[in-house]
Amino acid sequence: MRALILVGGYGTRLRPYTFTVPKPLVPFANKPILMHQIEALVKVGVKDIVLAVNYKPQQMVDYLKSYSKETGVNIIYSKEDEPLGTAGPLALAAKHLGADNEPFFMFNSDVICDFPLNDMINYHKSHNAEGTIMVTEVKDPSKYGVVVSEPNGKIVSFVEKPSVFVSNKINAGIYLFSPAILKRIPGKPMSIEREVFPVMAAEAQIFSMVLPGYWMDIGQPKDYLTGSVLHLSYLRKHSPDMLAAEGKGIVGSVLMDPSVTIGEGCEIGPDVVLGKDVVIADGCRVSRTTLFDGVRLKKSSVVKNSIVGWNSTVGEWARVEGCSLGEDVNVAREVIVNEVIVLPHKGVGASSSNQIIM
Repeated sequence: MRALILVGGYGTRLRPYTFTVPKPLVPFANKPILMHQIEALVKVGVKDIVLAVNYKPQQMVDYLKSYSKETGVNIIYSKEDEPLGTAGPLALAAKHLGADNEPFFMFNSDVICDFPLNDMINYHKSHNAEGTIMVTEVKDPSKYGVVVSEPNGKIVSFVEKPSVFVSNKINAGIYLFSPAILKRIPGKPMSIEREVFPVMAAEAQIFSMVLPGYWMDIGQPKDYLTGSVLHLSYLRKHSPDMLAAEGKGIVGSVLMDPSVTIGEGCEIGPDVVLGKDVVIADGCRVSRTTLFDGVRLKKSSVVKNSIVGWNSTVGEWARVEGCSLGEDVNVAREVIVNEVIVLPHKGVGASSSNQIIM
């Protein structure tokens, strides 16, 4: 089988981290977002994965070179000279996707879930239409474009931000297509959601499958943290051995690299991810937070509801809450920052709130 992953965007919603790496390489649960998707595809037998690239493609080439060599998975780079939307990349990569008349997957680059791809393959083959869309249920469908389906899953229509209830299911950004869909897409920029799917629905050629587990679009910091909580909860239920054992300062779900150092009298958790070579000094408090590789928390500092970028430092008795700190940020001692975005390589020498430090 084959797959296409849309990784051509600039990742503006996930700044300041995409100033350092392209969005697919931003760490999530201690591995790049892209690797969660690639590993799920490989697990169900996908051997050829096409990446529709545009922004900083060389970083992805360099990162995946050794993985491709070790696993035998063929990574193909389909370079966009101009942004092609969500349908155009299919036409550009058609020669890689249409062989053998086998169905192929397509993923948006910033979705995280438990990827029930075997179930999706079986469902797609059962209805014999051109496409299957994974959908997920939401509490407030008025904020989204919703998918309206018959009880058997056949999609009837797509409704953007409905004012009255028609469905509580939204597109989860995971698709399985038969190669016939490639004939619908000319080699030009276009939206698969707005220009292709409605036509397929009118012809009864597209079905929906309800995602049974958790799902989150992690393309912006607040949703990234929510996705992290959901992912840690999933690990706690299905792979508890991946999490740190509770006790000795560990509270609730904590995922940490073996190289992490934690001092005395700390309280780490719940819902915390600690990257490689993180050092946490005595008396620190960390909750609902991700610390990227090389972060240093000095004595008695507090970090909550935040993402702290690579090799950043939080000073003694400082407090960071609701913040997105980029790479190599230095928060001075006894400083309080709340709901602040800090761009890479900046120092924060005074307390601040609700601003962007550039």
